[in-house]
Amino acid sequence: MGHLDHAAFGWLTPVLSYVMASLGAALGLRCTVRALATTGSSRRNWLLAAASAIGTGIWTMHFVAMLGFEVTGTEIHYDVPLTILSLLVAMLVVGAGVFAVGHGRSLVLGGLTTGLGVASMHYLGMAALRLHGQISYDPFTVGLSVTIAVVAATAALWAALNIRSPPAVAAASLVMGAAVSSMHYTGMTAVSVRVSPSDAALPGATAMQFIFPLAVVLGSYLFITAAFVALSPSAGGGGGGGGASAPATGPVSARRLSDPPTAPAH
Repeated sequence: MGHLDHAAFGWLTPVLSYVMASLGAALGLRCTVRALATTGSSRRNWLLAAASAIGTGIWTMHFVAMLGFEVTGTEIHYDVPLTILSLLVAMLVVGAGVFAVGHGRSLVLGGLTTGLGVASMHYLGMAALRLHGQISYDPFTVGLSVTIAVVAATAALWAALNIRSPPAVAAASLVMGAAVSSMHYTGMTAVSVRVSPSDAALPGATAMQFIFPLAVVLGSYLFITAAFVALSPSAGGGGGGGGASAPATGPVSARRLSDPPTAPAH
């Protein structure tokens, strides 16, 4: 069995991955709160932004943490198409859960769907690993990690439905970030690798060739979205009717100022 190191760079990758998970959760919860205060296309756009933020945050958290993952006796490469697919799955399945809550307010269905999306992203990302050896998993620990994901997602969506103040949303996002990180590292404890030493070239890309640049891009997207949400007026703000607060002429009037930009295609 190869020795597994989950923090090859010390506390850097665990802490940074937790920050990414918490930031994505904070944005997703805040966007969901905005969505529940609106209707029509505005609600749809906020829910799309929420799904994009949560999915991006979870994916970035996972692969930032994976930058610190090493196995003695073998290099680690990543299958690029499968890695991209894990990002798309995260956004689509998390989006389904967020929309279930945003429209039907079905907390159980939303939490189950979102949690399974988190878990599927994690294990699909693990399936993208390419190394000299065989990866196996402990079924009990895998089940525990999926349970953590579902419970964490359900709790986060409950917070989105019941918590409105920014400080409370921030506290809930920190808890969700910790839960997502716990799910990741619990899932990683289920992993064992039987190394088969070889000089053959591994397919795929190294973490620094592909994962790191993509994580930087997605992390930047989260920070830009955070700035937008922070500067965007709240759903109820500015509704007092003052003429100077919201001009109704010009191209700006074609779009509500409270609407988020649609999430960029990945």
